[in-house]
Amino acid sequence: MRILDIKFNGYTKSLLMFFSMLFVAVQSFAFQPSDIKYVEYKGEVVNARNGRPISSAYLALNNSNISTITNADGEFSLKVPDDLTEATVTISVLGFQSKTLPLSYFKGSNTRIELDETVEELEEVSLYKATNPSLLVKEMLDKKNVNYISDNSLMTSFYRETIKKGWSNVSLSEAVVKIYKSPYNSSKKDLVSLYKARKSTDYDKLDTVALKLRGGPFNTLYLDMMKYTEYVLRPEMLDSYEFSFDDPTKINDRYTYVVNFKEIDESDPWYYGKLFIDAETSTLVKADYSLNVDDRDAAAAMFVKKKPSGSKVYPTELNYQVNYAQNDGKWHYAYGKAQMDYVVNWKRKIFNSKYKINSEMVVTDWQEYADNDWKKSADLIHPNVVMVDDVSGFADAEFWGSNNIIEPEKSIQNAIDKIKRKMDDE
Repeated sequence: MRILDIKFNGYTKSLLMFFSMLFVAVQSFAFQPSDIKYVEYKGEVVNARNGRPISSAYLALNNSNISTITNADGEFSLKVPDDLTEATVTISVLGFQSKTLPLSYFKGSNTRIELDETVEELEEVSLYKATNPSLLVKEMLDKKNVNYISDNSLMTSFYRETIKKGWSNVSLSEAVVKIYKSPYNSSKKDLVSLYKARKSTDYDKLDTVALKLRGGPFNTLYLDMMKYTEYVLRPEMLDSYEFSFDDPTKINDRYTYVVNFKEIDESDPWYYGKLFIDAETSTLVKADYSLNVDDRDAAAAMFVKKKPSGSKVYPTELNYQVNYAQNDGKWHYAYGKAQMDYVVNWKRKIFNSKYKINSEMVVTDWQEYADNDWKKSADLIHPNVVMVDDVSGFADAEFWGSNNIIEPEKSIQNAIDKIKRKMDDE
């Protein structure tokens, strides 16, 4: 087994390289699904002006903790308890006006939801009082204990990770996970347990090297910038960033500052991106950011600690996204997405291998959890866990049961169909 260690500002994120398969057992635990019946609604969210699909649109069942998100094709799947027929659903996404619809509007399939683009000239809104972006970011961090949930929570989330070699899907992992989310004012790390998981990898197409992001669901969970400030926005390191205001916007019909940030020191790979801060409460509600790795030698020296003989490995693009949701006046982690592009050069091969790893996780339900026995009642996974090799779920239409998932994109669905056909032929 070879390990490819990747460091971010002193904190390790890793790629595992295997010359043999590593299997991790997944067992169920005390939190079993209830006997409640669920109704599934499917459809797409599109731009009202041109009909183009809208990705990462957030669908929240009002007066509940149930939610989901659209895929890259704008498609969604939402499972709702059948006793909530009078409920409403709010659909929101950056750059579009939010819309609230009765559940009766939704269908079992082909529900079409059109969102109008936000056209309001927000620069003129007098609500925007902040004049110093650095002080606004400092206030955002100082108010973390006030703005974010201060109780232990049990979150149900759906996680998906894909590995592409060129344009071909060569690995697909999916899981429903339970997250024991510690309060934002606590230094305790979050805990994760796999509830359901499935994975299929075509090792032959990975040049006999199985590449896997270490940590699976933890990779997206650690994108919670307000819980894990040590990874990017360490309060004591704010002076190492440049901050500037961008044009303000609205998210979920709330006025929002947009702050650009960039690390000043560019001698090593450096962070840059945008912070979306609620104008009324100074809460971080969304962040889009990247790690600049243009200097390949510096990136390789900083990231790659071990690699196979005769190869050169370096990342070419690293992008991240985190979204937060509000409930009863408190905010919490709702969605995380990481994209990593990298290249493997082999000395005795004419062409290099280009890989793209995408991982995303959406919180589909959550509840306050006051008990202290969660560690004892759940089979916890370590941040270094490798997703389980278990393809049985791909042939089972009822695999996920009542759990909300991210609807597969067309390319992922094609990969699943191939897996099903392969299993049928065996």
